[in-house]
Amino acid sequence: MVREENKASGKQTVLHVCCGPCASACVPRLKDAGREVTMLFANSNIDTAEEFEHRRAEAERLAAHDGVAFASLPYDHADWLEKVAKGFEDAPEKGERCARCFRYNLGKAAEWAAAHGFDSFTTSLTVSPHKPSEMVFAAGREVAEKGGAGFLPEDFKKREGFKLSVARAKELGLYRQSYCGCEFSRH
Repeated sequence: MVREENKASGKQTVLHVCCGPCASACVPRLKDAGREVTMLFANSNIDTAEEFEHRRAEAERLAAHDGVAFASLPYDHADWLEKVAKGFEDAPEKGERCARCFRYNLGKAAEWAAAHGFDSFTTSLTVSPHKPSEMVFAAGREVAEKGGAGFLPEDFKKREGFKLSVARAKELGLYRQSYCGCEFSRH
């Protein structure tokens, strides 16, 4: 539920969540900034339905713990493979396949945010030292330009965000996966 005072103040933010551990550092920072946060799990890049569901459940558990709303988009890995990975299967990590994946997932978040009346969206992807924040920001800006919610370019790595995410994940017993999510990131 979104508080009315935040509707008027432009403080409603959808946090695209890649996983519970990463989001664990982002939610407190956004709330400390006075934002009304809704976590959105939109990750059809994840290689199996079982892994998707495990990560989704952990993100939802974090949302309940942190007292924020949670939503999840349906899993459609076949669509992701067709629209993102096809022809880029051999691209290196942090290369064009990743940029396409960021645009895909953040595009879904932007569409959802706009459809549900949110003024902004951001992503937990930037908490990871394995994700280049500028590449994520470029994707966020690109999808925001297509209309709807604006992109909030928050670099959650800063102010020891990754360190906080590791500590909170451990404290909360959150599942920490060993790969980004797609089959191409398993090395």
